[in-house]
Amino acid sequence: MFEKIKKYCKESYNELVNQTTWPTRSELMNSAVVVLTASLCIALVVFVMDFVFQSGMEVIYGLLR
Repeated sequence: MFEKIKKYCKESYNELVNQTTWPTRSELMNSAVVVLTASLCIALVVFVMDFVFQSGMEVIYGLLR
């Protein structure tokens, strides 16, 4: 059983060191900017939708009083 674990660890290390393609710093920064921009856009859309629904509910409840 321990031989299987040892073999698994060696193979995992070998794959991470020799077979995995890691992004460059530039690629990583570009991806981070894309994720940040998309997150801000989605947050803005949710904020606008929340504001519109809140305003609509205030109008509806104002008419019912």
